[in-house]
Amino acid sequence: MYQPYHYIGLDVHKRTISFCTKRSDGKTVAHGRFGADRGSIVQWASSQQTPWIGGLEATLFTGFIYDVLTPYALELQVGHPLQIKAISCAKHKSDRIDAETLANLLRADLFPSCHMASPLVRELRRVLRYRNFLVTQSVAMKNKTTGLLMEVGVAYDSRRIHGQGYFYELLDGLDEVPSSVRELLRTTRCGLEMFQAAQKRLLAALGEHEYLHERVKRLMSIDGVGEVTGLTWALEVDTPERFSNLKKVQSYCGLCSGRNESAGKNKRAPLSKQRNPHLQTVLIEAAKLAPRWNEALARLHADVRERGYNPNRATCAVARKLVAYLMAVDRSGHPFRPPYADD
Repeated sequence: MYQPYHYIGLDVHKRTISFCTKRSDGKTVAHGRFGADRGSIVQWASSQQTPWIGGLEATLFTGFIYDVLTPYALELQVGHPLQIKAISCAKHKSDRIDAETLANLLRADLFPSCHMASPLVRELRRVLRYRNFLVTQSVAMKNKTTGLLMEVGVAYDSRRIHGQGYFYELLDGLDEVPSSVRELLRTTRCGLEMFQAAQKRLLAALGEHEYLHERVKRLMSIDGVGEVTGLTWALEVDTPERFSNLKKVQSYCGLCSGRNESAGKNKRAPLSKQRNPHLQTVLIEAAKLAPRWNEALARLHADVRERGYNPNRATCAVARKLVAYLMAVDRSGHPFRPPYADD
């Protein structure tokens, strides 16, 4: 039956967006291309005379386009890039064909949509990920410092080398080292201090933000969960209600192995690469330290090791249990209470 609105597939690129407009009966109404800048997007959206439902693939700049187009569309969906890639593989591929494929998926109600966070959450998430980038750069500066010292045969205390006092004391005593190395060490140290100061400022600002403060405080009531883990969980998961069960959120965090079943044979693969890498990294690191402060997680880690599994397997088990605790606190809206706590 013909519907009084159109389905529009949008194939997004860096500078242009290709579109294909279809009716519910499959007839193509229009197709073309417009610029990916804000003005061109608004001009195109304003020219649509018939109400429409749109779909676009998730890319680096999808959030900006999504925010601009949302007021003009009856409904706007963002597609999972891996699932769309599997569906739209074809011998002949072009921007027009890709846009038409997206439109057909929309009108057939087969569009593999994914969760789209609010603009505020995406903004805060961007800040947190940039903070993680600064931490990575800080580590690179530390490695560069020790690398330069090893290149010229300087003995140093590995436990104190990155301390400010010890570093400059060591630097003042490098008389036999080429002047270029001393200058490179000073430059590297300046970079390290700059990155460390910047990431601390960003972390403090996120922790004090009114949208995150109470939620992160509740998550930190779990022994073994720190500020970085709480912030990463809150911003990467967004709303825990979007996961129907614990297994799905554990899979999203990259804590489940892949599965390959065929002809009655079931093969287990390593941890799946289809995951949120930011959450996976933070949860694995938290799981390595959490047993020191959390008795229940320490018992779980010891139990897995006693059954003959390696330390990495035990760490994954702790991370999965940590996800269960985080989900319980986030959904309930109350601080964590250990399972063995007295009523």
